[in-house]
Amino acid sequence: MQDSKGYPLTNKWNNLKFDSSQFWHEFVIITKMKILNPLLLFLILSTQVAFTQTAVNEDYWPDGSKISPWFHDYTKLELKDLGKQYRITSHGVLADSTLLQTQKIQRIIDEASQSGGGVIIIPKGTFLSGAIFFKPNTRLHLEEGAVLKGSDDIANYPKIPSRMEGQNLDYFAALVNAYEVDGFSITGKGTINGNGLNFWKAFWKRREEDPNCTNLEVSRPRLVFIWKSNDVQLQDVKLINAGFWSSHYYQCNNIKILDLTITSPHEPIKAPSTDAIDLDVVNNVLIKGCYLAVNDDAIALKGGKGPWADEDPNNGENTHIIIEDSEFGFCHSALTNGSESIHNKNVIMRNIKIQDARRLLWLKMRPDTPQHYEFITVENITGQAYSMIYVKPWTQFFDLKGRKEVPKSFSDHITMKNINLECDIFFDVAITEHDRLAEFKFENLKIKAKNDTFDPSIVSGFDLKNVRVNGKALD
Repeated sequence: MQDSKGYPLTNKWNNLKFDSSQFWHEFVIITKMKILNPLLLFLILSTQVAFTQTAVNEDYWPDGSKISPWFHDYTKLELKDLGKQYRITSHGVLADSTLLQTQKIQRIIDEASQSGGGVIIIPKGTFLSGAIFFKPNTRLHLEEGAVLKGSDDIANYPKIPSRMEGQNLDYFAALVNAYEVDGFSITGKGTINGNGLNFWKAFWKRREEDPNCTNLEVSRPRLVFIWKSNDVQLQDVKLINAGFWSSHYYQCNNIKILDLTITSPHEPIKAPSTDAIDLDVVNNVLIKGCYLAVNDDAIALKGGKGPWADEDPNNGENTHIIIEDSEFGFCHSALTNGSESIHNKNVIMRNIKIQDARRLLWLKMRPDTPQHYEFITVENITGQAYSMIYVKPWTQFFDLKGRKEVPKSFSDHITMKNINLECDIFFDVAITEHDRLAEFKFENLKIKAKNDTFDPSIVSGFDLKNVRVNGKALD
């Protein structure tokens, strides 16, 4: 069975709510119609109530702890509640897609913050800008038909203290930046367009010159970067054509990403490293109702890299993340752990449609970084991917920096269940003596695969229940 959007209904108990007034209203109506004996009807409806309440109470993280009600609140922000409104065209910004107006837009943001806060409104039209920086008590709203278009000249993105690829360093600002802006939000049905074509061309030209060049060797800006900001919400907007990562959240708590569309092309020209959502040392994240299709990872969990990454105070874990009721187009992986990641715990991805992803779940085992991926559940998935699960060493650009022993990496309590998938490779797993896999669970899988090779001995403790690959039972 599916809901109105076509998502599987299995295990969506967290969305169930019991309305007592509705219960008694329906009870009285049906009783008056004499459809059922009142006592029998009461017993039936009471059973439904008990079942619903039990189902709600059974919404737990993979480690068994209870999920906070915060994750069940999908309330959208209303423009009228965001404070004083600053429509940029009423403050000297012209509706001209060819005129760079960074300074004027920044002046409006600064004025709003200094005056107690408010929401910066981008009206219908296309407005060209370099990096802009949101300040305390300011927000961004893009009306339907509005486009905030990024400059394709890196000179319009200043180099400042930042965070990239698991390390703190000076790097180019994003188009939209928020640093220590609690309550920051991006709302509306408009578009933030990174205008990334020339950045992509520069990257591929550099790769032709040096196939081993790193991502940071070609100067490219991200689309959105939010740092040390709590209670963040992005809703309804489109993030497209990023020069580098599409959205990056670092050292933040309580992030809701609702009904976003995030896209960058993989053809005819590939938009390199345009990850849709990068989560980097964050806690409490809800990603719901989104469409993600980019030429790299759709959702990547980061947090630090290097042989002593777990001792660096700039690094940390990602915990309590729910990704649900969303759809994935082309991407290198729907959910990726790493390659710059030290600890991810309590992650749920559920009720997902996937099409043309290279991987459904990717556990990157980086040989120069101590890693622990634990209590990750992927469930209620339909569609197509090249690999269902991919677990292999990630050796690109790794550096032990003189450390003699290779750090150990662990992945445990990984659950994949209620999955109906077509793929080229079912179990794409190969590890080294430095990797430890334990307590995997596959349940209710219906897989059609060109390569159905399966070696459960790689994992210490493999629980298989109702797993069928090409019609053959594996349990």
